[in-house]
Amino acid sequence: MKPGGAPAYWDRAKRALVRSDEVLARIIRSHPGIALQRRGEPFFTLARAIVGQQISVKASLSIWSRLLVLAPRMLPEQVLEAGCTALAQCGLSARKAEYLADLAGHFADGTLRPLAWGEMDDEAVVAELVRVRGIGRWTAEMFLIFNLMRPDVLPLADLGVQRAIGLHYFRGRSVSPRTMRRVAAAWVPWRSVATWYLWRSLDPVPVEY
Repeated sequence: MKPGGAPAYWDRAKRALVRSDEVLARIIRSHPGIALQRRGEPFFTLARAIVGQQISVKASLSIWSRLLVLAPRMLPEQVLEAGCTALAQCGLSARKAEYLADLAGHFADGTLRPLAWGEMDDEAVVAELVRVRGIGRWTAEMFLIFNLMRPDVLPLADLGVQRAIGLHYFRGRSVSPRTMRRVAAAWVPWRSVATWYLWRSLDPVPVEY
């Protein structure tokens, strides 16, 4: 699949989710003509996810635009050449600047093996990624969804998913991971697609990773 293309499974997944879940069916029908789009290379996607950790989408976009002045193609070598001080001057915290530089180092020295990830299962990819400073399970799951286009990822720690499930299924009440898994059982094997539409129910403009 080329960058910018929707996953081949998307329409099939939508049909299955519409049949299996009335709530999700309403959300899907209210957001026609849009789909998950892959954007960028593995380093680009992971760097974007690190930048977006625990800040608003608006703040993330602002910082990202400044980083692209430093590293126009967002290549590991460009990030390493810029250095942590310049990265922090773009609006990153000192810790996030270190995380981004550390990620670039892992790509540059071959510690990470992006060419192998396509043949690895989801949990194996997560296990490799979380060994990098600054990459936790949430960031690894965003990578699975947005870069590897894995169809059945349920990011339980994602605040948007938590909020959307509570809003649409429990009249706005907060939900536990156990409850989220129970609701999402009807979405297997398309939980990534369901997640993406839950995000759209909160924000119609797709986030880019």
